Amino acid sequence: MFRMLMNSKIHRAQVTQADLNYVGSITIDQDLMDAVGIVANEKVHVVNNNNGARFETYVIAGERASGVICVNGAAARLVQKGDIVIIIAYAYVDAKELATHVPRVAIMGPDNRISQLLSAEPALTVL
Repeated sequence: MFRMLMNSKIHRAQVTQADLNYVGSITIDQDLMDAVGIVANEKVHVVNNNNGARFETYVIAGERASGVICVNGAAARLVQKGDIVIIIAYAYVDAKELATHVPRVAIMGPDNRISQLLSAEPALTVL
């Protein structure tokens, strides 16, 4: 049996752009992708803390050290520049790997810079 578990998370990133005319996807700074293990073309869930919108899309690698979080295509209607989002990627994990699976969570600070990198989310904690 496989279970779908959180594998990577970018927590509380700020949307830097929303480009309705792009073909689709979310562009993420390559450094942020590397830090949490997200790869280009990977499916992600995006949760908008400002309006509650949730959507799925795929990732395009953005310029390193740019801090870019750009929602593209139709999903650009679900965010505005400055909105706070959570970006989550999942992995199918075999039952034998459940005990050893370790997600990577980046807690974002100003300018979409990582303020903390975690291997798990603390229970009942507001970050």
